[in-house]
Amino acid sequence: MNATSPRVTPGRAARLAVPAGLLAAVAGAFAYVGAVDPNEPGHYPACPLLRLTGLYCPGCGGLRSAHAVVHGDLPAALQANAPAVLGYAVFAVLWTVWVVRAVRGRPLRIDPPPALVWSLGGLLLAFTVVRNLPFGGWLHP
Repeated sequence: MNATSPRVTPGRAARLAVPAGLLAAVAGAFAYVGAVDPNEPGHYPACPLLRLTGLYCPGCGGLRSAHAVVHGDLPAALQANAPAVLGYAVFAVLWTVWVVRAVRGRPLRIDPPPALVWSLGGLLLAFTVVRNLPFGGWLHP
């Protein structure tokens, strides 16, 4: 493209195709987990870390949490895996911002400061350690 060529911008439908596709995939996954109860044995594979070591990873209870969210049981979702519930909420906010920016023809740019990334990583690590200590039994899924 040279300097005299007009700049071609994609239409609104084209700009919304990827966010819509991602929403469809996430909604499909939540619908499946909502229909197929992870509390029933045999429907999903066991966490490899839990199976091999007996330790809960930060994701343990995530499917139970998603199942509870789909069924509107927020207390059960938070008990199963509170960071996962926070992740679902953050995804919803970021997806909404993405769609609004796409409608306006502006790109989405996510550039969190390193201190935030390290802090969130540290909190997730602390959650993982505490849920595996004897006094952290209330964090077990």
